[in-house]
Amino acid sequence: MKRYVIYKRVSTNEQGRSGLGLAAQDRDIRLFLEGFAEEPHEVLAEFTEIQTGRADDRPQLALALDLARKEGADLLVSKLDRLSRRVSFIATLMEDSKVKLRVASMPYADKFQLHVYAALAEQEREFISARTKAALAEAKARGTKLGGLRDQTGRRNVAVKANARERAERVADIVVPLRQKGAALQAIADALNSAGVATARGGIWHASQVQRTLKRLA
Repeated sequence: MKRYVIYKRVSTNEQGRSGLGLAAQDRDIRLFLEGFAEEPHEVLAEFTEIQTGRADDRPQLALALDLARKEGADLLVSKLDRLSRRVSFIATLMEDSKVKLRVASMPYADKFQLHVYAALAEQEREFISARTKAALAEAKARGTKLGGLRDQTGRRNVAVKANARERAERVADIVVPLRQKGAALQAIADALNSAGVATARGGIWHASQVQRTLKRLA
């Protein structure tokens, strides 16, 4: 019988208390177990961590890995970045012959493919960071006053706008063609939800969110 140890992670205490992000992870893991896992199978335990993806010292992950190694079970995560945002950390785990990793959102991916995906995701984050810094420099060049609390607010607003644009571009291939064909906003939201595409906070899409996304892409 195939056995799984589930590991979930959220980034802040606030997310942990409110459940933001956990619902989406539960959904992805459930879809994997119902549609892609070997039958019969058993879930041995679930571990939830409230910690940044850049930190390597995570006690709940350590417990999950210990149990998976001991029982010969697969470590199951919803997405690769729930395990870590550092490709070096993921690569080290993949070199461990006693660790078998499964990613719910990429049910057929092997270790090599997961490694490549982790490397590409890290490059993308570095690019987003560089783009945010460039946007701040452009704002300063235009004469935008940045100082003290205003400086922090300005940087935060620029970063928020850059990240919002990035998220909009990720769903552009779905949202824009449907809208051009006359699809209603709620119909587009339903299509995104059916495709398993989560919002930035890991929730479901509504018409108002689709409308904001289209405005960002305009």
